[in-house]
Amino acid sequence: MTIKKVCVLGGAGFVGSSIVAKLDEAGYQVKVLTRHRERAKHLILLPNVQVEECDLGNNNALTDALKGSDAVINLIGILHESGKNSFESVHHQLPRRIAQTCEELGIQRLLHMSALRAGKYAPSQYLRSKAAGEDAINVYSKKFDITIFKPSVIFGRDDSFLNLFANLVKYLPVVALAKPNAKFQPIWVEDVAQAFVSALENISTYGKSYELGGPNVYTLRELVQKVMDVMGKQRPIIGLNDPLSYAQAFMLELIPVKLMTRDNVRSMEVDSVTEAPIAVDLGVTLTPLEAVISEYLSNATPRAAYDKFRSAAGRAINARR
Repeated sequence: MTIKKVCVLGGAGFVGSSIVAKLDEAGYQVKVLTRHRERAKHLILLPNVQVEECDLGNNNALTDALKGSDAVINLIGILHESGKNSFESVHHQLPRRIAQTCEELGIQRLLHMSALRAGKYAPSQYLRSKAAGEDAINVYSKKFDITIFKPSVIFGRDDSFLNLFANLVKYLPVVALAKPNAKFQPIWVEDVAQAFVSALENISTYGKSYELGGPNVYTLRELVQKVMDVMGKQRPIIGLNDPLSYAQAFMLELIPVKLMTRDNVRSMEVDSVTEAPIAVDLGVTLTPLEAVISEYLSNATPRAAYDKFRSAAGRAINARR
């Protein structure tokens, strides 16, 4: 089956924007589903991209939005629960409904974003809900072609991980760091995007689950130190023990903007590190953190991201002339 039309759920987000840009560049017709069209204005500039507002909680709206698609990519995920957006509803029930809708509509290809170290007995609700979502999708594995991706932390211009620490370093004289020895294998957002696009029509990836991690492993303390080195701002790092890590997270849960929760700390109880090098099936040459962090931390503004996509759209249009 030749894939021409791809529907991307979560396409206006950090990872989704990169995936959508690569799909557009590859010549696919892309529909991006979003609750708020304004959040996807940077994608409207891309010539093969259609942005559509959709209430994903409404089954009829979801069905209507997916009609006519040859493939579906689900990137919807949350780090913190809020109101109706629970881990159960977003990570488990939504993937189940997406897979069910794909079956009903005869859509034969589904790519899904999970998380590294997701598991039924994982320490955090986040990781357990991600595993439940995988299980819900895999029920349909004999009915259409599914590929699941399980990344470690993803870094890039608009990430919510290294940019968070960059902001803390700007304004705090001391960085009190929960779980300083937790290990991560950061992967560049463009490498994740390439993995998705490469897998889309690659039959060797059908029915498989892939761990995604970058070329190097770091402790959280080492990552924060790299951020400080790039920014030229040195701050003392105070590593918190487990009781203090959970106490800090509890206090942060009380502020309106969720920076960290106790569930996030529980996720760091297991190292976010892959068990093997990235699969050759995906055709990705991994980019080291050090190769790009200086560029995006020194120019990490919404305007810069908008200009980036505007430039990409211009190049795409010119290439088609």
